[in-house]
Amino acid sequence: MSDLSFTHLDPLGRARMVDVTPKEPTHRAVANREVKKGDVLAVARVAGIQAAKRTSDLIPLCHPLLVGAVHVNFEIGDDFIAVEANVDTVDRTGVEMEALHACATAALTIYDMCKSADRGMVIGELALWEKTGGRSGVYRRDMSGGDANASDVSDTVTNVVES
Repeated sequence: MSDLSFTHLDPLGRARMVDVTPKEPTHRAVANREVKKGDVLAVARVAGIQAAKRTSDLIPLCHPLLVGAVHVNFEIGDDFIAVEANVDTVDRTGVEMEALHACATAALTIYDMCKSADRGMVIGELALWEKTGGRSGVYRRDMSGGDANASDVSDTVTNVVES
C-alpha cells in the first residue's frame, strides 16, 4: 500500500478544500529570509555573478570576455521577484549574453531554493532592456516591448519569477 495521502480528501474520503492560510507566500518568505535552504537572494546573486563570468563555458560560440563588473539586483513584489543584471566590460564585444545568463541563472537559483514551498512558480520573460557600446551602438527596449534607441551605461536584463 502507498504512503501517499490525498490532501483534498478528509479522513472519510469526502472532498475538502485545503487550508493554506497558515502558509507564508514564497516571495514573503524570501524577503524575510525564512526559506529553510538559506538566504535565497544572496545565493541567487552569487550564482548570477558566477554565471556571467562563466558564460563562454556554457554557451557555444560565445567569446570569453573580461567581465569588469556584474551587479545582480532583485525587486520583490506581491506575487513576483524580478531579477535584474548589469554587466560591464572594456572588451571588444558586448556583454548581453553574460547579462542574460546571469539573470536566468539567478532566477533558476530562486526556483531551486524555493521549489519545496511552491513548485508552481513560473520563470517569466527574459529580455535585454539596455545595451551601450560596441559596434552595434546603443539599444534600449521601450516600455511597450518594442525597440527604441537611447543611451545608458550598461547591459541590463530583467527576468521575473512569479509564484
